[in-house]
Amino acid sequence: MKHPQAWYKQFWPWFLIILPLCAVAASINLLYLAIVNQDALVSEDYYKDGKRINMDLKKIKHAQQLGMQFQLEVNDNQLTITQHGGDAYLAALHVEFFHPTIEARDFKQIVTADGDSAYRIALAKPITGAWEVRIEGYDQSWRIQKRLQITDDTEYWLN
Repeated sequence: MKHPQAWYKQFWPWFLIILPLCAVAASINLLYLAIVNQDALVSEDYYKDGKRINMDLKKIKHAQQLGMQFQLEVNDNQLTITQHGGDAYLAALHVEFFHPTIEARDFKQIVTADGDSAYRIALAKPITGAWEVRIEGYDQSWRIQKRLQITDDTEYWLN
């Protein structure tokens, strides 16, 4: 007489147990990703945000009136910004880089011109991909803002 195998030695019970376990593991993984990569909070004061946007537009128009134009060079781990239009501006610049999807990659820096009238920023690692670049005068009276698709060793014009 043949004895039936114990349940744990058969294929089908393990197959039926593995399917829900995979679903549980995937759910835990997705929960972890959702907690680690939280979205930025939505603003609660839309009126103030609207006023701020209008101020930003005035700064951009003022930069256009002044004829401000900058060249941005990306070489390995260094950004070089040189002015090519408008009145010579040798004061410090507020330079900001915003990544469209990963807020942790955003960076901003106040830079001063060197002896060649160029503004240089040393980067911890090379930057590539889509970036929102904002250059603003130290007195915050004008602003240039542009979305760039940055690749290695390339020049870009901001005006």
